[in-house]
Amino acid sequence: MIFARRALPQALRAGAAPCRVAALLAVAGVLALSACSADGGGKSSGGNDTKFVAGTGEITSVKAVDRVAAPAISGKTTHGEELSLADYKGKVVVLNVWGSWCAPCRKEAPHLKEVADATKGEGVQFVGINTRDLDAANAQAFDRTYGIDYPSLFDPSGKLILEFPANSLPPQSIPSTLIIDREGRIAVRAIKSLNALELRKALDPIIAEK
Repeated sequence: MIFARRALPQALRAGAAPCRVAALLAVAGVLALSACSADGGGKSSGGNDTKFVAGTGEITSVKAVDRVAAPAISGKTTHGEELSLADYKGKVVVLNVWGSWCAPCRKEAPHLKEVADATKGEGVQFVGINTRDLDAANAQAFDRTYGIDYPSLFDPSGKLILEFPANSLPPQSIPSTLIIDREGRIAVRAIKSLNALELRKALDPIIAEK
């Protein structure tokens, strides 16, 4: 990072060619992203190293009066079907951001499946946002491995994540989970890999709301 900061001003003073300046900017961006990573990275389905910011370990609940609406995101799922969060109006939605390349996501997956299966009859719908997987086949294989049968929006570029209100869903914290109440408002945010007990503790009070 120090190299990038020093080299860029020197290149600008020396009148470096635009392509060299652009290359230095790209290096600075990659180094900055790596510096943000509190944990390791996985590999994207395209084969490139994929750094991510490890979760802070925080699970934050929001009082009903202070909740903000989740955006009505929509798009193709990892299986090519159309899906919109609006389809689940009136249900509690557990929205999990994940990638097949992400080791904490693999650790979390069996717990998500356990709670998803247990709460199907309680008006709860699980939905994923699969990100940074360049090939949907990798996401499909992940679902088969862990027996995940709820849908995931395919968001390789992270565009859908950026539609969420500021500070509600950090785009580089993977995995992260939101619990959206029956009125479509963000009630809980978890910036970590969840186990079943943690998820139920956060989810049950939202299910109980009338």
